[in-house]
Amino acid sequence: MEWIASVGRNSLDFLAAWGRACLFLFTAMIGKPSRKFFPRFVQQVYAVGVLSLPIILFAALFVGMVLGLQGYTVLVRFGAEEALGQMIALSLVRELGPVVAALLFAGRAGSALTAEISLLKTTEQLDTLRLMGIEPMHRIVAPRFFAGIVCLPLLTLIFNAVAILGGYMLCVEWLGVDGGGFWANMQANVNFREDIINGVIKSVVFGGVITWIAVYQGYQSKPTGEGIALATTRGVVYSSLAILALDFILTAVMFTAFQ
Repeated sequence: MEWIASVGRNSLDFLAAWGRACLFLFTAMIGKPSRKFFPRFVQQVYAVGVLSLPIILFAALFVGMVLGLQGYTVLVRFGAEEALGQMIALSLVRELGPVVAALLFAGRAGSALTAEISLLKTTEQLDTLRLMGIEPMHRIVAPRFFAGIVCLPLLTLIFNAVAILGGYMLCVEWLGVDGGGFWANMQANVNFREDIINGVIKSVVFGGVITWIAVYQGYQSKPTGEGIALATTRGVVYSSLAILALDFILTAVMFTAFQ
């Protein structure tokens, strides 16, 4: 009976936490935007998007080169090395691009958002805003949430482009694969709607989930140094697990829809 009671308590706690998170998201999204919302939104686009660009570019270049090298070692055995462009592009725009970019975004921007909001709570700045009649959900949380939704798809497209360029550099410039065949196979087999748009849809979902988890963990953190560290760790871990789970679900739904 104690085991059953423990399972029941944990289930109720999970449902309560999920309900609080959904209510938090609803409150952040619904509300009359103020005149200063757009400047704050632009500031957060710079903070979570532009400042994440260097790590996205660096990682994308080497991911594309690794894909090209691994693909070349397999396809050259069958004399099909000209299909490298198709393989690299499809792997990136469908799966690797959205997922890797989202994981990097969660590690860099998500952790920064969680730590920032946790620090605001620890220093009682959120309570000060309430005393001044300003709702922190609309002033602090909403600009960061919408900035994450906008920035991650753009970062994903940049990641895909740079990774494809990295694969081209390795395959064509270094390994001697025919450049015309590389691009021709890519253009012939990559579909804009089924491949590129689906990847963008994934990145929009990932961006919303990452920023939702990040700001919620920061908002609910304990106002201590240990609480900030724990909230930041939880934000990155939960975001990474959510990305991988959602990637499977979205891929299954998208492949089913186009069959």
